[in-house]
Amino acid sequence: MLPITSLGLAHQVSTAHVSTGVAGLDAMFGKKGYFRGNSVLASGTAGTGKSSLAAHFAEATCRRGERCLYFAFEESASQIARNMRSIGVDLEPWVRRDLLRIHAQRPTALGLEAHLVAMHRLIEDWQPRVVIVDPVTNMTAVGSDVEVKAMLARLIDFMKLRHVTALFTSLTEGGRAAERTDLGVSSLMDVWMLLGNLETNGERNRTIQIVKARGMSHSNQVREFVMTDDGIKLVDVSRRADGSVAIGSARGAQEQKTPAGTSARRGGRRKGE
Repeated sequence: MLPITSLGLAHQVSTAHVSTGVAGLDAMFGKKGYFRGNSVLASGTAGTGKSSLAAHFAEATCRRGERCLYFAFEESASQIARNMRSIGVDLEPWVRRDLLRIHAQRPTALGLEAHLVAMHRLIEDWQPRVVIVDPVTNMTAVGSDVEVKAMLARLIDFMKLRHVTALFTSLTEGGRAAERTDLGVSSLMDVWMLLGNLETNGERNRTIQIVKARGMSHSNQVREFVMTDDGIKLVDVSRRADGSVAIGSARGAQEQKTPAGTSARRGGRRKGE
């Protein structure tokens, strides 16, 4: 129905930006967020905060008065709403105002082509400005990596032609090389963020880094972030005397030894690809 040969690269691009929904992450993109119409990938192992990041983006979209369509392939709509309230993100008011629609479905309910047709139809009918797919890696339950990548290429092209900003989450398995996604779809994306869960000093600490951001200046730092009652907060960088970065409880100890105002050092920026 939708052959891969129908893909084209004739879409127009925007220079407008949309907030990520996380102030510290916006700052990593030069205080601007993503380009409108970008395709964004957030990948990481289980528990690194990918869905929380997606929920922040959904909430920020609705706060602007724009529509967000959330394709959930792992949790029900009520489960997502309940879980996100634990970090201060309340999605239910936006659902009631019909600015947010959560389409929750098991990947095995349809084949890849049927999923693609259904997603096209929902996007075409409701005209959202933002689409979230969480997690896209669950599609491997009904197709091979090559088939899923082809399906995503068609979906991304469809949304770019309509200037829809898309955020995809991707679950990676522990023990693999850090900068690898299960589907190898990173090359299709304009922005790629890698979330981590570092184990140091007997504790786990979440980190985020921007691997690439086409056409945009972006931070080259690996930043620690924490989940709070008021959402995701990026932590200021704290460096030891030897130049290494202290995270978690080690960061707290370092800040106690460092004079006020000198613990944070902003990292350099690099131009996007």
